[in-house]
Amino acid sequence: MKISVLTPDRTIFTGNVTKVSLPGTDGSFQLLDNHAPLVSSLTAGRVTVVTGSGEYSYYNEDTSGMKKESTPSRSLTFSIDRGFVEVLNNEVNLLVQGARNMR
Repeated sequence: MKISVLTPDRTIFTGNVTKVSLPGTDGSFQLLDNHAPLVSSLTAGRVTVVTGSGEYSYYNEDTSGMKKESTPSRSLTFSIDRGFVEVLNNEVNLLVQGARNMR
């Protein structure tokens, strides 16, 4: 499934993933390929994505720009402020107040 993690001023991550773990306001939950349509609120916490095959891009805080990579599978974690997630047609959009790459 394709995912975009967006803040008001930048894109944090875009690419194909096989799994997403999210901090929902009623508890953590996961999204997998072909998930049913969904809109949910998110609380501050960690978002973990597991990349699938293909290229993905993420915001590199060291260079203040997007960095492209292509690896078979990788787990990436972001710290987010509150926001919303929308799932429709195997596309996931995270709209969050702020996000930072975890080190």
